[in-house]
Amino acid sequence: MERSRGVSRGPLPSIPFIMVDLFLNRVLVENNWDQDELNTEREIIGILENRIVLLFFASAKCDKCQEFLPVLNDFFKRLKDPAYIEYPKLFALIYISLDESEEEQERVLKELHKKVLFLAFEDPYRIELQAMFKVKDVPTVLVLRPDGSILSPNAVKEICRLGSDCFQNWQESAELIERTFMLNEEFDNLNLRSATDPVRRLKYKTEDDKRKKRWWKLWAKGKGAYEEEEEEKDGTWDTKDKREIKEYGQIDKEKQTNI
Repeated sequence: MERSRGVSRGPLPSIPFIMVDLFLNRVLVENNWDQDELNTEREIIGILENRIVLLFFASAKCDKCQEFLPVLNDFFKRLKDPAYIEYPKLFALIYISLDESEEEQERVLKELHKKVLFLAFEDPYRIELQAMFKVKDVPTVLVLRPDGSILSPNAVKEICRLGSDCFQNWQESAELIERTFMLNEEFDNLNLRSATDPVRRLKYKTEDDKRKKRWWKLWAKGKGAYEEEEEEKDGTWDTKDKREIKEYGQIDKEKQTNI
């Protein structure tokens, strides 16, 4: 196989597709404890749309694959794990097993991060992808742009050399726009009017909070002023009453003396 270096400038001639289409009508499995299946169009689009996708071809029997696994895991964690990064990067890592048995595949999956996706061992699409992208060497990390074009035919050496820093190069090459203002890439609210809707909502919420705060201040100030005024009135009224009572008492005494 002729080896390419650097960044590929276009898709393979025989593979015209959009990235999401590559896995529509397929079942992707999450490498978590429950091994949740993503099989609806909504789920596949949600996990792959507008993302750089890494296809990791490997097998448990390959010594180089075993050596590369810790490096790949560290790379993935630094870009996706909230414990390492505030805003997870927009990419997905899918393990394409070339193992000879399901037990071998499980050995590899145990070493991979829980957010990695994979195809079930019984899914023949694993072999179809290997043939589609002409993968002959393992380990291979095939990097694909969101439009389906090949960004790097094998990024193993690049990941080993640059670590998570190489993602920035891919991101610039793919012209990928990060929407970090969405706070979490697993954003559940899909009823947004536009991509900037969360920002507008946050802005208007802040303005509403400011207005409410000002209103409460004015209300509290008005209430305090009213109470002070009432107290002053009460104080004045009490003094007047006392004076009148005192004067009335003196008048009454004078009347009694005259009698």
